[in-house]
Amino acid sequence: MPINVPDQLPAIELLQKENIFIMDESRAAHQDIRPLKIVIVNLMPIKITTETDLIRLLSNSPLQVEIEFLRMSGHESKNTPEVHMKAFYKTFNQLKSRNYDGMIITGAPVEMLPFEEVTYWKELTAIFDWSQKHVTSTLFICWAAQAGMFHFYGVPKYTLDKKMFGVFKHKNVNNALPIYRGFDDEYFVPHSRHTEVLEEDIRKVSELNIISKSDESGVNMVMAQEGRQFFITGHSEYSRFTLDTEYKRDVKKKLPIEIPVNYYPNDNPENEPVMRWRGHANLMITNWLNYYVYQQTPFNLEAMDFEI
Repeated sequence: MPINVPDQLPAIELLQKENIFIMDESRAAHQDIRPLKIVIVNLMPIKITTETDLIRLLSNSPLQVEIEFLRMSGHESKNTPEVHMKAFYKTFNQLKSRNYDGMIITGAPVEMLPFEEVTYWKELTAIFDWSQKHVTSTLFICWAAQAGMFHFYGVPKYTLDKKMFGVFKHKNVNNALPIYRGFDDEYFVPHSRHTEVLEEDIRKVSELNIISKSDESGVNMVMAQEGRQFFITGHSEYSRFTLDTEYKRDVKKKLPIEIPVNYYPNDNPENEPVMRWRGHANLMITNWLNYYVYQQTPFNLEAMDFEI
């Protein structure tokens, strides 16, 4: 089935060139189907790129998905035109009376700040708390995963000696979980971060279950509330050239950066990066949509009633 996105969203043209079935709002309005309603809290600076990456994954499912985007009301995006933000994004005040089948909260370039010093921390934690009653299942990605585990469960983050940067091999702790149906024994996930959460801290919290990790990059996915929350430290949504863009940007700025691990053939940045994670990224999102959203959410969203 197609994914339903706002009319004129820039991602539409690019994804259609990739043969991804995108349906705009006008056409979707004529189909008698109850789509899954997913809200994306996009905290990344270059929002159009993140929109495209996430829509690419969400579209690879037999379920029809309807997307809305949420912005922080008190934060002005410096890397995305304001006309784009006004056209495609809503504020929390505009959405908080609604219920959603699923929510995705992205990473943000604020990981070196203490959580409470992030300018939109109060608004973001209000969204976190709101999701407990208004969203069937939420994916917290990268910094949002650290922020979510800190807010809900008191798990601290720590600064790394050097950036965790590359594509790392992972293993699932419990292959029987529906989120991992169809997965191989080992799979790859991109990481790009300066901070980490530690397995020993997470294991102190009985409500949290570590469900995948890497010998090199540490904890990758943590599940809570039987799948109503997934905290993901990596970036399975990244496209082929995302790490390449980050690496060459930092080199140009003369910042300390190493060649991303397991990314360029022969570790040569002149070579095209190897895409090692696409299949499992698509499978993870499809499993999430099916088993933790579609199978759990009420047909009538107004009937949503969770006890926390």
